[in-house]
Amino acid sequence: MLLFKERLRLKQLVPIFIGTAVYAFGLHYFVISNELMEGGITGVALLLKYAFDLPPSYTTLLLNVPLFLIGWRALGKGALALSIFGTVSLSFFLWVMERLIQRNWIEPFTTHQDFFLATLYAGVTLGTGLGIVFRYGGTTGGSDIIARLANKWKGWSIGQVILALDAIIIGAAIFYIPREKILYTMVAVFVASKMIDFITEGAYAAKAFTVVSDRSGELAQLITNEMDRGVTLLQAKGAYSQQNKEVVYCVVARSEMRQIKSLIKAVDPKAFIIISDVHDVLGEGFKEG
Repeated sequence: MLLFKERLRLKQLVPIFIGTAVYAFGLHYFVISNELMEGGITGVALLLKYAFDLPPSYTTLLLNVPLFLIGWRALGKGALALSIFGTVSLSFFLWVMERLIQRNWIEPFTTHQDFFLATLYAGVTLGTGLGIVFRYGGTTGGSDIIARLANKWKGWSIGQVILALDAIIIGAAIFYIPREKILYTMVAVFVASKMIDFITEGAYAAKAFTVVSDRSGELAQLITNEMDRGVTLLQAKGAYSQQNKEVVYCVVARSEMRQIKSLIKAVDPKAFIIISDVHDVLGEGFKEG
């Protein structure tokens, strides 16, 4: 049992370590080199760098200490330990990037013309890094902790919470950096939030079909035989008619949407169909856990 827990924790720590490396790379290679901004504690650290040339590798770590104290009870020891690990890892990789750039081993992407290209790549790299960290239960401190608390208590999207917090912090930076770069930064933050949701909710997206039909049994049998997909029959009762019915529920890949629609229409043209997005499907016929 102890060995299993150690392996499970290792499966979390390694991706978090990789995610913070990607984030630190994007921050130095695209954001700092073009004097763009970021949100959260990282945004505050960037302002301190632009104003006083203080290294973000140190300021991000120091600024996160109060938030760790706030999140101690709310997140629990396990989640907080992963958050501390993520924050320390981020500071470490920021320090590594600072040294590599100082020694000219890495030349950041600096542009004076195509800021939009730098903005898009900044959003992709930052969002990918944070998405990996979040997917495996960690954070990099700052607004990440607040976002995880909002997700835990309210069920709000992590990416959307971070987007809202970042908008407030970046908006306050208008007194320190040009408005043009503020607008470019907002684009990068938006792209990053979408990447975070894409990675944390699962790269594999499927469709769930909920079908109300008078011929549910026949429909379920046809889907099973023709598409080799599992079908669940849910017992339901119409509020208006007071009649008992069986509702068909089935999850299929996106590529199978047209086929299942055709099967439903062939069996019952009057069937009531609800199609929902499904993320991160685990089980037979889909992704294995």
